[in-house]
Amino acid sequence: MKRLLFLMLVSAFLFTACEQKPTLQKYFVEKSESTGEGFTVLDVSPTILNLEKANLTTDEKEVLNAFEKVNILTLKADGKNGNAIQAEKEKIATILNDKKYESLIKVNLGKDGAEFKCVGKDEHIEEFILYGSKKENGLAVIRITGEDMNPTAVLKMLQLMQKSKIDVEQLQPLQELFKP
Repeated sequence: MKRLLFLMLVSAFLFTACEQKPTLQKYFVEKSESTGEGFTVLDVSPTILNLEKANLTTDEKEVLNAFEKVNILTLKADGKNGNAIQAEKEKIATILNDKKYESLIKVNLGKDGAEFKCVGKDEHIEEFILYGSKKENGLAVIRITGEDMNPTAVLKMLQLMQKSKIDVEQLQPLQELFKP
């Protein structure tokens, strides 16, 4: 009986100790599972770059190996969903205001703007987040995950993207966001 009571107390403690605050990962999962809300969610692996690893320098290989995936979430403005976009902007702002997200760059243009944040420190960054919104276009959140990334690695990754033969078929949902 004591053992059962002890197990129940431990279980109750563990259940209540679990962190229940929203995270960007939970937000992406929630929106990818929702239908009819107008969200486009895209998961992209580094293989989209179609790079010949044999032709890469050691630095470029390290950069490519540090990246795990890129998650892209968009909500396109259609003239009727302004309130929904505002509500989602508030949810995203609440998540990104958590102290674990360190702000790197923030640009405000009235109600429009963009923000670049990260999770981690110096050479051990786990996530880069780019969040932007514009009244005419909607909003977008790009989440880059990996291990031991750094800001320089992001710049090198962008250079690799320019060298690559990107498979644009995987980016079709993202292209839809920018169509009139």
